[in-house]
Amino acid sequence: MSEQNTQKDDIIIRTHNITKVYVLGAVEKVYALRGISVEVKRGEYLSILGPSGSGKSTFFNMVGALDRPTEGHVMVDGYNLQTLNQKQLAWIRCHKMGYIFQQFNLIQTMTALENVALPRIFAGEKPEDAREQAAEILKVVGLGHRLTHLPSQVSGGQQQRIAIARALVNKPSIILADEPTGNLDLKTGEEIIALLGEMKERFGITIITATHDMKMLSASDTVVWIKDGRADRVAHKGEFNVSIGTIDGKTLA
Repeated sequence: MSEQNTQKDDIIIRTHNITKVYVLGAVEKVYALRGISVEVKRGEYLSILGPSGSGKSTFFNMVGALDRPTEGHVMVDGYNLQTLNQKQLAWIRCHKMGYIFQQFNLIQTMTALENVALPRIFAGEKPEDAREQAAEILKVVGLGHRLTHLPSQVSGGQQQRIAIARALVNKPSIILADEPTGNLDLKTGEEIIALLGEMKERFGITIITATHDMKMLSASDTVVWIKDGRADRVAHKGEFNVSIGTIDGKTLA
């Protein structure tokens, strides 16, 4: 699948009036999304807030090319995801997206180097070239001395650094991070937030994260609140106030 977007565009993700409806049984319908339209700038750090069941994860799946909306459309770096087949969507996920998870999702029987090299091998790289690229990005995230260690042999913070390296190794345009500090202590969480910020500046990557971590919010360029399947509010840096345990005076869930 060749590059489609030859025109430089400040907006890397556009969602237009996306809805998602699940049918339970013969007639019952559950609306997970109810017409969300959001624009994300290239190189932006966007945080998404919302209680359990608000549609936050469903929205993540839409912009991450993991699911399709019932109505509306999603544009990612010039591609209309609704027009792509499964093979083309897999190409988008491999080349345009990097994914970071709260549980790290590392393969426990593989070393740090092998975990990070895997996406490049899936992308068609020769194993020896993939390992070379993996070693380089592990050095960038501060783990050049842990290449041969298994996940069980390193700390939680180091496991998340391996996961970040894995997300970066295919040089994506967008990183999707689901509660990336959720399993980390305060100090380690701060280190991971700082690292994500460094990677954003170094590689010009757009970061979209679902989080309730106050420290993550303070590093964000934009915050989107999702409530009952709708974008309840969008605020940019300087338009929202973060204090201990609260944002704009409301207790963080």
